Amino acid sequence: MSEVPPLRLSTFLPFRLSVLSNAISQRIAELYDREFGLSIWQWRVMAVTADTPGISATEIGQRTQMDKVAVSRAVAGLIEMGYLERRPSEDDARRANLYLTPAGAEVYKLIVPLAKAEEARLVAALSEAEQAELTRLMIKLAQTASPDRDLW
Repeated sequence: MSEVPPLRLSTFLPFRLSVLSNAISQRIAELYDREFGLSIWQWRVMAVTADTPGISATEIGQRTQMDKVAVSRAVAGLIEMGYLERRPSEDDARRANLYLTPAGAEVYKLIVPLAKAEEARLVAALSEAEQAELTRLMIKLAQTASPDRDLW
């Protein structure tokens, strides 16, 4: 039997993408954690809820690839902070719809410019052609990784 070559994480694409994603998320997270006391997971739940008012926790998990426990903790924390509210669905008694409260909407409005500024800082390192190529490659990888449904 032949020897299996070692896995070099520094050249393994899934590892590299994960580390890069974590590094980028952490930079932005420092901004909203310091200013607003929000975790990465709480901010993601807020952002998705602002984008899709009335979304369920299950749908948030599907959209963000967050596990159920992380979504549940983030939702509970945001409700406790007064930033999120759960309302029963009129269509399905088993489902609860999530909405930002007025206080949550205000915090969201304060964080969005910070997040967009960080995004602009990151993409400024790339030319317009590189930005377009990165978008094209990300879509291609997303379609390969998840052929049955769009990731975003």
